[in-house]
Amino acid sequence: MTRPPSRRLRILTWHVHGNYLYYLSQVPHDFYLVTRPPDASGHIPPGYAGKVGALPWGDNVHEVPFHAVAEHHFDAVLYQHRAHWEHDRLTTLSAAQRTLPTVYLEHDPPQEHPTNTLHWVQDPNVLLVHVTPFNELMWDNGITPTRVIEHGVHLPMPARYSGELARGIVVVNHLRKRGRRLGADVFDTLRTQVPLDLVGMGAQDAGGIGEVGNLDLPAFCARYRFFFNPIRYTSLGLAVVEAMTIGMPIVGLATTEMSTVIHSGHNGYVDTRPDALADAMHTLLHDPALARRWGDAARETARTRFGIERFVADWLDAFDTVMATRKEAA
Repeated sequence: MTRPPSRRLRILTWHVHGNYLYYLSQVPHDFYLVTRPPDASGHIPPGYAGKVGALPWGDNVHEVPFHAVAEHHFDAVLYQHRAHWEHDRLTTLSAAQRTLPTVYLEHDPPQEHPTNTLHWVQDPNVLLVHVTPFNELMWDNGITPTRVIEHGVHLPMPARYSGELARGIVVVNHLRKRGRRLGADVFDTLRTQVPLDLVGMGAQDAGGIGEVGNLDLPAFCARYRFFFNPIRYTSLGLAVVEAMTIGMPIVGLATTEMSTVIHSGHNGYVDTRPDALADAMHTLLHDPALARRWGDAARETARTRFGIERFVADWLDAFDTVMATRKEAA
């Protein structure tokens, strides 16, 4: 059992990554999401959507309009995007709120130089949380203290791998627009050799099926023989961990944190050679029993490394740390 928090906190944050925010909301604190109204074209600016979508948000998730943030009482602030750190921190929060215990959650590895990029949060009083050890290693964190809290997954709609469809499934949003970093060319090359389907926002632009809703995605993927991740350089995707959670074997590039999560011949197959990946995919297509064994091992990896109880405990400890540090400084 996860220990209860030392006290329930009111935490200001933003809706940056929906599924991650839903898993974060399993932490027994109250989360207040900054919202903004739609712009002239009817679109809500990124990061300000609030409690939208089909995810079953709990009673501990609240909304606060951006213009009212300064009037509210919070115990801590959790930033998740550079724009909110550099803009909202100065224009939306009050002077007193800017001195609250602060965490910056960095979801990605550096997008510019992979080793020599100084993180924009340079403050010894802020805790910089990375979601993978690889990310923490690659960022130049400077004077800001860091820790790693790896993903934790708790599917709101459980599913179980069946694998009867002799095809691979790829889950990437806006793959065509995001190009080589997300592996658009890798996908294009391998789909000529292996039957692969792509889902996600903008998937039709890359010859894919389209978007599948958050709640429906695990069951949709479960029918496929394997999950393929073509991404060269990004964080360990939640879609990968969610696929592992339902018992899918994973095939992907042996880059970033993927090389420590997937062990070839055990819970999937990773390599830096596309031809070797194609061979592994063909093996899985022709050997459903092997695919199921690898998938069972993937589910066990997800249970032991990415369980929601560990994730919640890590976040409780992180918030306790920043609260205690700020109290000592005062």
